[in-house]
Parts: sequence; C-alpha cells; structure tokens
Amino acid sequence: MPFPINALVDSVLSPPIGEAWSWVGGRDFPTNRPLLDVCQAVPGYPPDESLARHIAERALKPETARYTDIPGILPLREALAGDIRAVYGTEHVGQQNVLATAGCNQAFYMTMIALARTGDEVILPLPFYFNHQMSLAGLGIRVVPMPCDADAGGVPDPAVAATLIGPLTRAIVLCTPNNPSGAVYPPAVLERFYELCKARGIALVMDETYRDFLAPGERPHEIFRHADWSDTLVHLYSFSKVYSLTGYRIGAAVCGPRLREAVAKVADCVQICPPRIAQDAALFGIQNLDAWRKGKARLMAERAAALRRVFATPGLAYKLLSCGAYFAYVRHPFAGQSSRDVARRLATENNLLCLPGSFFGPGQEDYLRFAFANLDAERMPEIAQRLLDSQEAAAAA
Repeated sequence: MPFPINALVDSVLSPPIGEAWSWVGGRDFPTNRPLLDVCQAVPGYPPDESLARHIAERALKPETARYTDIPGILPLREALAGDIRAVYGTEHVGQQNVLATAGCNQAFYMTMIALARTGDEVILPLPFYFNHQMSLAGLGIRVVPMPCDADAGGVPDPAVAATLIGPLTRAIVLCTPNNPSGAVYPPAVLERFYELCKARGIALVMDETYRDFLAPGERPHEIFRHADWSDTLVHLYSFSKVYSLTGYRIGAAVCGPRLREAVAKVADCVQICPPRIAQDAALFGIQNLDAWRKGKARLMAERAAALRRVFATPGLAYKLLSCGAYFAYVRHPFAGQSSRDVARRLATENNLLCLPGSFFGPGQEDYLRFAFANLDAERMPEIAQRLLDSQEAAAAA
C-alpha cells in the first residue's frame, strides 16, 4: 500500500510555468514564425560582464564554498540597507533589519511560516501572484481573495481590505509593481494600507521584487520613513531581475528584529544560509552596477511603451488593462471561454506563449498575463499580428 502525501501539498496548484511550457514542448517553430515567449518573467539579457567575471573569480575562493551567518554576510546586509535608505529617503533601516534568502519566493514562504499558523488567514488582492497562493495553501493558511477593479488599473482599495479583516487575519500581502498585472500602486494607497494594518495589529507584507523598474527617481512609497515602520511592514526584495541573477536564487526579507529572529529560525531549517556565491554576486551588483541597473530600467520602460503601442493596433479586440515593470494584463475577446483554453490556443496555433488569468486567482477567466521583459521592443508588433490572427481564426471557425 503506498504511503500518503500531505493533503495540503497535494491540493496545491501544479507549477503553472511548467504547464504552459508543456503546450509547446518538443515542437519545432518555423524561422518566419518563431515562438514569442511572454510566459515567464526572465530578464532578456545576461548579467553584466563585470559581474560574471567577479562571480568566476569568487568561485576560486575557498570561503565561497562555506556556510555564512544565517541572515547572510554582513557586507550584503549593510549594502542592501544602504540601498533602501537611498531609494526610499529614510534613515530608519539598518543591517539588523535584513535577512538574505535564497530568492524572494523563499523570503515570502519563510515569512508566512513565521507570521501565521494553519487555519489563520492572509488577504491577497486579485489578481495575485500564484506562488504566494501556492505557498499559503501548502501551509494550510486560508487565502482571502480581495476583489480589485481591473478596468480601474487593478489598484487595490484599502477600504475593501478593511471589510475582509477578521480575528484570524495575520497579514495583507501586496505586490507592487504587481505580478501579474504590472500595476504600480500609488504611494498614497500604500500609506493607507500601512495605517490600516498598523491600526488592526496585522502585518503588511510587500513584495517589491520589481521596484527597481519604476521611473528613475520615483520613490516607491514613504513607509520606510516612519520610525516605527518595522512594527507593521515586511519588505520582500529580489536581486534576480535587477541583476539578471534568477538562477543564483538571492533575495531578502527586511523587517523588525522580532520577526527577523523568527524568520531566522525557519531559515536555519530550510536553507541554513543563502548560497555564498549568490550573496557575493548581489553585493557586487549593489556596489558597482547602479548605472547598469538604471539603464535596464529604461530598457524595460521602452519595452512597456512598445507593448502599449501594440494594443492601439486597429481592429485588435484584446484590451490592455495595465502594464508596468515586467508585466501586462490583457482582457481577451472570447466571452465564455476559459483563459486556459485561450492561452493554450495562442500557444499551439499562434506560437505565442502567455499565461491564463485563471493561474492568478478566482474571477480571472477573462484575462491573460504577458511577461514582456523577454522581448526586444522591435519585436512587440509581432504580438499584435499573432493576436489578430487568433481573432480571424476564431471568426472563421
């Protein structure tokens, strides 16, 4: 008789990226109609050459094969704290607030273990990042979906969140710039969420993986300027996209000392410490690649602008609802058809690989997510043609 699998884990959604790639796996694509991959959020460029050389040199050092302190090496914690102080215009963040992790997903997972128990509740605005929901489901933490108006840009309303907070609520999770929608939440809205969570005694967990792709000089929010921010805010960060280090798995949780101590206990069981070579790579990036980072932010802005122009194409029935940083959220024109069917058809018939809205929570069947960072701006018009072709095929069927 086979042994059982944890029912909580068994019920978790299968990895969505793998499912999407299965729709085109093993296929050969013609040179005049190659696959357009807007499926997974991956930088469409390699790390800076100086960073690659630094990693190669560091790999020869014996210390890079050893454990580090659980929160990560001190120079990285100091560097990230300094970067946050510069970006957010604050003096209230120090290395004692930082714990480095093996990617931002792990930072989220360990933070949730530290904040909530099985049966507790966490509020996620719709559409939500699927790995957030998957992590919570596997831990037995109830997800409370928070409706957002996609036609109004997908920015969540703190007044709506207030009605969803109950005795078992432990946190509200915000992702800005948002994955999957690309929506950038205004600082005033984030301030209201902060005040709400502070008043109710719950955590405001903010995944700011894509904050480096805001307009240069644009401050994401003012929350770090509060002297007591760490009583309420948990800031999650990733080095993966900004320095093209997705495979190195390096991120961070930035929080108050009590929560950091709790997350460190989880980290000692899960990772002991993040990979040392990844920490060295992130440190080099902060110390040496500010101009490179800003240049890539401009590049992403150009790609976003090019994608917006795509949706001004005459006759295109797909509608762009929001677009920013790495992502765009699109309403497809096929009423009554599941987003999975629409996305699969685009992949198999039009060689355009995107993700269905159903991967991002309930009520998302009318939508698709495009992760446009993979494509150069000059290739964006090809998306318009593939979408128009899908409309024509549907009309002829």
